[in-house]
Amino acid sequence: MAGLIARRRNHYDVTNSVNLASPDAVLEAIGDILGRLYPDLSLHPIRKAFDTFTRLYAGTLPGYAGCDTWYHDAQHSLDCALTFTRLFDGYERGVGATEQLGERRAMLGIIVSLFHDAGYIRRTTDDADNGAIYTLTHVKRSGAFLAEFLPTVGLAADAALARRIVHFTGYEVALDQIRVSRRKDRLLGFMMGTADILAQTADRCYLEKCRDFLYREFALCGLAGDGPDAIYSSPEDLLDKTVAYNERLWDERLDGYFEGIHRYLDVHFDRPNPYTATIRAHLERVGRMSRSGRYDGLTARPVAINADRLRRSLKPRPRRHGPGSATARHIG
Repeated sequence: MAGLIARRRNHYDVTNSVNLASPDAVLEAIGDILGRLYPDLSLHPIRKAFDTFTRLYAGTLPGYAGCDTWYHDAQHSLDCALTFTRLFDGYERGVGATEQLGERRAMLGIIVSLFHDAGYIRRTTDDADNGAIYTLTHVKRSGAFLAEFLPTVGLAADAALARRIVHFTGYEVALDQIRVSRRKDRLLGFMMGTADILAQTADRCYLEKCRDFLYREFALCGLAGDGPDAIYSSPEDLLDKTVAYNERLWDERLDGYFEGIHRYLDVHFDRPNPYTATIRAHLERVGRMSRSGRYDGLTARPVAINADRLRRSLKPRPRRHGPGSATARHIG
């Protein structure tokens, strides 16, 4: 698996087949899955969600400044939406008809997963200098954004539910305090929380992003550095604690409160899913480095897909004439 990780392209998903820096590529992959699962489903709400997401993160949606965080960038949210869709597909195909969650919850789950970190995006009226300032409150802010967006795609009846179940991706509300009465809606939340964790920790550059990006965000909100609320004293300290942190995630969330729902990814892939193996390889690697006290083996160079990068990727490139000419391509 370590060799497969090494060959995987930085901006690509765990299968090395979907460009996570391209909203269009992720939308196409999600559409393919939904098309097989629900052949008659209209993708209009999903398409509008992706259009809004792209403008929100690129900084072209009126009232918003665009993504300026590094770890919680557009790529992560696109990865989360794709991971959720795969998990949802595996669940629907792996359970009986009476247990299935249905088309409406599929659309809701994809949209909430896509916008689960929208709270990091600063409004133009906000005083904060960087979205990372909202680390401890971003989930509530994401819920507020969703409540405004969902009525525009015919899902107004689900807006209140979305504001609650988005908290399965965060820590602002204790999991057992999230007010969801229907079992199927709670399962939807389990899937979103699972997808968020797996997308982060199976990222090709997960360890480098922890060192270079996550620590920087934590420093801005007071969780890292030498302040009174700091949990991590240095990037190396964060890496030293990565294995124990992930073990808690699996014990308390993935295999705990979320009831091991990640196993339905095996159904989607018709084999042991690549997320679990990739995460295991990351943790084995960082564990070895922590024991040796040397992290110089982390040589990948991650690039955050934030507003500037996303805007550049969406601009048409000049057309070249003659052999080899090509239209604009998304960043890879």
